[in-house]
Amino acid sequence: MEDARGKNYKQKAEDKYKEDSKERLSKIMKKKINTTMIGALSSIEDHFGSLWNNGQNMTDEQQALYDTYQVIRSEILDKGNNQSRNVDAELNQYEVNWTRYKTNIPIITQEELKTSKFGQRPLKDKPHWEDLDFKQKHVDR
Repeated sequence: MEDARGKNYKQKAEDKYKEDSKERLSKIMKKKINTTMIGALSSIEDHFGSLWNNGQNMTDEQQALYDTYQVIRSEILDKGNNQSRNVDAELNQYEVNWTRYKTNIPIITQEELKTSKFGQRPLKDKPHWEDLDFKQKHVDR
């Protein structure tokens, strides 16, 4: 009976991890879409804002350009927000499992430190890591 409970708990934990992974990816993707939209609008304002006097004391022609910019701005935001909402619909078609970050930590034995290759430079308290030809092991953080 405990074995069944343990498997049930493990399955629930795995399902929750997958759901949390999917939510994390969704949040990151939406933020990237929003950053792209706002960055595009900022570039337009930076390069073309002088055409409408940056919204102050505008002539009729400048007002027309500013109104056109506001229409374009609205369309960009609408399309970007629509794509941002589509992220969840798309992700629901996948199982997502965040693999987290991985770090490579060099492992060097005392014997490897004593080889002739390492004798080229006197070793003080710490070896010169850029000179070492070491083995790497993958370790999850």
